[in-house]
Amino acid sequence: MDAIRFANMSYAYPHGTVVLHDIQLTIKRGTFAVVTGLEGAGKTTLCMAMTGAVPGYFGGRMAGSVTVGGMNTAKVAVADLAHKIGNVLADYDSQLVALTVAEEVAFGLENRGAAPEEIAVLSTQALAMVGLSGKENVEVSSLSGGQRQRLAIASMLVTEPDILVLDEPTSALDPEGSAELYGLLGELNRRHGKTVVVVEHSLADVLPYTNLLILMEQGKIVASGQPEAVLTFMAQENVYAEAVPERMRQEMSQRPRRQREVMQSA
Repeated sequence: MDAIRFANMSYAYPHGTVVLHDIQLTIKRGTFAVVTGLEGAGKTTLCMAMTGAVPGYFGGRMAGSVTVGGMNTAKVAVADLAHKIGNVLADYDSQLVALTVAEEVAFGLENRGAAPEEIAVLSTQALAMVGLSGKENVEVSSLSGGQRQRLAIASMLVTEPDILVLDEPTSALDPEGSAELYGLLGELNRRHGKTVVVVEHSLADVLPYTNLLILMEQGKIVASGQPEAVLTFMAQENVYAEAVPERMRQEMSQRPRRQREVMQSA
């Protein structure tokens, strides 16, 4: 079953700038997908379209359709989509609003009117999944950057979404924290069956977990498919080639050239 499907989707913000052009994309359930490309390529807007924030919160004009778990994002409330898809922003600290870890994880469920017993069970499960068990009474402000990132993920997991979307999740982390985060997301993908979609510029740490790589340029998907094939395309066509890990770039640039149309099949 498809987790996310874009069909002939284009989008322009209210001020008139078209930022996504004729997006055709299918992400199957259980996929670990990475969206990459230069700044301004449309990656963040693509992810906001998955969560319904585009056009739900931002307005503007959208053509075509986006479906998430079979739900058309243009026909359901963003809050209803949150049961299917969870989102962690690049500025994850902006999503943390409570004093303690326990209060933070419980916040979303309390707003939905969940029973205290259910909140306790789901909070315990979510904190265990991200390695924060035992820190329930710790103040959020005393956590490290990596721990706050994990807490933001736990706050998303507690609502039991099938799909996790993270925009530049390692932007504020050191190399060790980045490796640990992708190890966690890989675990959530493999062991817990979560579909994971990540926007990322630095690919080295995330590639071991990735089975769908999506390359964007000027609001369009110019290549998508198996990571090795897309990376080869990037190296040979010099399309955001600087993102290809150095150890792979030279070897891939010497391979027989692939047809662009082959690369565009997801």
